[in-house]
Amino acid sequence: MSLLPHQIELLSPAKTAEIGKEAILHGADAVYIGGPSFGARHNACNSVSDIADLVKFAHRYHARIFTTLNTILHDAELDAARKMIWELYDAGVDALIIQDMGILEMDLPPIELHASTQCDIRSPEKARFLADSGFSQVVLARELTIPQIREISDTVGDRATIEYFIHGALCVAFSGQCYISHADTGRSANRGDCSQACRLPYTLTDANGGVVAFEKHLLSMKDNNQSSNLEALLDAGVRSLKIEGRYKDISYVKNITAHYRQLLDEILTRRTEWAPAASGKSDIWFHPNPDKTFHRGSTDYFATGRKEDIGAFDSPKFVGVELGTVHKLGKDWLEIATTESMSNGDGISFMKKRDAVGAQVNTVQKVGQTDDGQNIWRAVLNDHSLLASLRPGMSLSRNRDHAWEQALLKPSAERKVDVWLTLSELADKSGLSLTATDADGCTAAVNVLHPLEPAKDAARATTGLQDSLAKLGNTMFSAVNIALQLSQAWFVPNSIINGLRRDVTAALEANRIDSWQRPTRKAAIEPPVAYPEKNVSYLANVYNQLAWQFYRKHGVEVIEAAYEAHEEEGEVSLMITKHCLRFSYNLCPKQAKGVKGVMGQVRADPMTLKTGDETYTLKFECRPCEMHVMGTMKKHILKSAPPSDIPYTAPVTFFKERPQS
Repeated sequence: MSLLPHQIELLSPAKTAEIGKEAILHGADAVYIGGPSFGARHNACNSVSDIADLVKFAHRYHARIFTTLNTILHDAELDAARKMIWELYDAGVDALIIQDMGILEMDLPPIELHASTQCDIRSPEKARFLADSGFSQVVLARELTIPQIREISDTVGDRATIEYFIHGALCVAFSGQCYISHADTGRSANRGDCSQACRLPYTLTDANGGVVAFEKHLLSMKDNNQSSNLEALLDAGVRSLKIEGRYKDISYVKNITAHYRQLLDEILTRRTEWAPAASGKSDIWFHPNPDKTFHRGSTDYFATGRKEDIGAFDSPKFVGVELGTVHKLGKDWLEIATTESMSNGDGISFMKKRDAVGAQVNTVQKVGQTDDGQNIWRAVLNDHSLLASLRPGMSLSRNRDHAWEQALLKPSAERKVDVWLTLSELADKSGLSLTATDADGCTAAVNVLHPLEPAKDAARATTGLQDSLAKLGNTMFSAVNIALQLSQAWFVPNSIINGLRRDVTAALEANRIDSWQRPTRKAAIEPPVAYPEKNVSYLANVYNQLAWQFYRKHGVEVIEAAYEAHEEEGEVSLMITKHCLRFSYNLCPKQAKGVKGVMGQVRADPMTLKTGDETYTLKFECRPCEMHVMGTMKKHILKSAPPSDIPYTAPVTFFKERPQS
């Protein structure tokens, strides 16, 4: 694996190369970004040249750049994907994050491979298999508990780095195990085009037709936040801490990266057995606060065990941070009582029936104080009609802090690498030499020919040289120590010192990039290790001949085609999730007092989930505590050609059962 056992990596998302650079400045040790195509966020693509520019920036800090190529590939796309991989390798990318096992059968450059969370890595056996098959880093399922993560880490050992999501939006389904979008719309989540059916309102009914929940966002999860579990995750063996958000804007990435950088630095200060995976220290110029950027509420999901409050059932929108209350209402304004400061452009929100309603504040001014010392702000909204829904005393939240967001649109952090400078004379005293050595042991030296004249005021000249050399200002370096190895104090014009300093920092920066050793692709164990199962269904997402070849090579005897191949005509699991609506509404048989399973088998009656014209059956696998959303592919989608970005070609033949020899 590429990370050393003591190195801890903070891994941030980037929608664009510009955002990727800001992630690094705000403390990321690595960044993952979408390439030109074949990424699971198809609206977050970047050119190879932009990625190459980001790579050069990152390698100055010895930070890594990963490119996502984590969709399943149609046979017609394999050659285009292979060519793109070579282009990304030539651009300096450090690793690919992939889902499709067919990629391992390609003629690849020696680029490191990471197993995407789309690979549905929930068991020690699956993780060990992927580690033994050539993956250097494995991204675990978000649904795992900390003890389960520790078990996987112990099983994998030093064969691969364990990566885990610590923040961001949560898919309700096990990643890679959701087909509801493709079944209903033809848009495949496994191909980067999810229609986000999980954020729709649903009505839940029991086996007798009784309504359990009406028009609630029953498949919408709160957002992941592992702030309080970081140290426990590291103790469990996680070494790459991943932030979700390749669709997110620059403010989100700055804020969340800085938040976790500060939390992580506090841990690393105490736990000296660990160290950051990249170089430099980030100086953050604002107060990070995860609550101020878009989220649906916070949960640590299943990390510390199953909980009842993981869903964002009332609204999939950003409610915001508690602001205050409605103090008074006028014809076209309202007054807000709050301890916070407000600005023109703020956004406020409140709950109306079962949904969050928001409005922008066009203008706001402070007009007084309440008896208990709160400030009263008179606000004019962009939508006066919303005033009719408000009453004095109602709670208000702020879902946009305009002043705070404006601060994040400006430079808000810098990252510096410690450097030691030594100024000495040339051997023949015909000029000066300046040597710079940084915290990673990289070094550079530059010389200048210039007549040396003794200084009239030795003490002043010495202080002046040290002060001038320390002015590293806009560079990526921060001077720890400046040594003057001179036979006497010399008078040196500022222009000479400035030139030496400029040239040596440029040379050192170039040497840092040149000295970066890109990790290489890890060799798979030979002969190929056996896959944990002999048969794989459509859930394995085998969509091309090379993926089929991979599984056959690893001992799989029966290989069904991916759901996108349009071979599943009947009702199947369109979504498999650890989220259980029976549990959420206290209807779980395991919750019932005194209920005991027979040989560990506790069964729950199916339920029905409906949104608009779509109806699904919910089946419950109580032993593993999983919920299956059952349904069928729409006929017009089933009869259409399987999706690909390239004209359809005949695929490999799959078998539902082992063929007779």
